[in-house]
Amino acid sequence: MKLKLLVAILTLQVAWIIGTSAVQEVRLRHAPAILLETRPVDPRDLLRGDYVILNYAISTLAPELFEPRLEAPLPGGHSVYVLLERRGEYFEAVRAALEPLMPAEGQVLLLGLSQPGWTAGARVEYGIERYYVPEGQGNPVGKLTVEVAVPKSGQALIKQVHLDGRPFREAMKESQ
Repeated sequence: MKLKLLVAILTLQVAWIIGTSAVQEVRLRHAPAILLETRPVDPRDLLRGDYVILNYAISTLAPELFEPRLEAPLPGGHSVYVLLERRGEYFEAVRAALEPLMPAEGQVLLLGLSQPGWTAGARVEYGIERYYVPEGQGNPVGKLTVEVAVPKSGQALIKQVHLDGRPFREAMKESQ
């Protein structure tokens, strides 16, 4: 009886891990991919390992992007729906709201969470602000861009990080 219970518990745990991985892989493969521009930030966290903090141009939203227009800074903890549209090489924010939006042809809907302490408009995090890297590669020199998969849910996933136009890991190997 105890052996059967142990086997059942282990089977459920393994199924959960495989299921979670499969869902993420499906999202990465089938969601449209967009390219986002980053802004440099100097990270350092000795307890969690090396990672790069990714600060996006679309993380700071002006009050006039919101419908209705924001009259005061947006407090933290609100869901923010942001419509992105290709402008040149990168996708940029063209509209934002606190209620779900319908993307038009050529637009992508991204779901984020407002952050407190901003003086005008809103600071938004999308859950794609950290990219974990091998030890010693947490402070790259060059222009970072990020290819992001955005499924219909709007919850973005990092597909690939590029350093000066090349895949991050490849660029860091060559620089060593």
